Amino acid sequence: MPSPENTSRPAPARGRPRDPRIDAAVQTAALEVLEERGYAGFTLDEVAHRAGTSTPAVRRRWRSRQHLVVDTLLDRIGPAPTPDTGCTHCDLIAGIGTLSPAFGAGLGRRVLPALVADLADDPELESAFFGRLFHPRRASTAEALRRGVERGDIVPDADVDLLLDMLGATAYYRLLFGHLPVTPSLAEDVVHVVMAGVATDSWRSRHAHER
Repeated sequence: MPSPENTSRPAPARGRPRDPRIDAAVQTAALEVLEERGYAGFTLDEVAHRAGTSTPAVRRRWRSRQHLVVDTLLDRIGPAPTPDTGCTHCDLIAGIGTLSPAFGAGLGRRVLPALVADLADDPELESAFFGRLFHPRRASTAEALRRGVERGDIVPDADVDLLLDMLGATAYYRLLFGHLPVTPSLAEDVVHVVMAGVATDSWRSRHAHER
């Protein structure tokens, strides 16, 4: 019969721990391939080659190439970028503005429409996209809007979900259809237009000179 000392020991770890250097190299390589070849030309073999590792090593880390794309976009944009600076419109501009440097050079147009199309046929991929990228960003912007209400900058009866859609819609619309660029000033332009509709008289009087 084993002694109590032996039975209390934790089981030995199985398998090798993930090497963070490989993870970082794969993410860097994935972004390079997306920028150069777009979504259609994105393959795990090419990513592995550029990262200096093997395709099986990449597959052990990511279920599919689509999941790697989601993680790459997450790394590029960030899941919850909207800050709390004490300035409502500044926070919103900073949050929405992360889309411009992330997608402004054409990456979004070559990646986002095809990725969104793949979500419809892959529930696990859809869950990863919304759970790790879309919903966290939306939640942080929602908090910024609620803080604006608490500060007296936004009218109390504002529809937060509608405002969220309006704030993000212009950038995503341009990304999906490519009819106009996602410019560096787009976030500021959109935020001021939205705020013009829901701001309190107090906010308007303080910021009337800015537009």
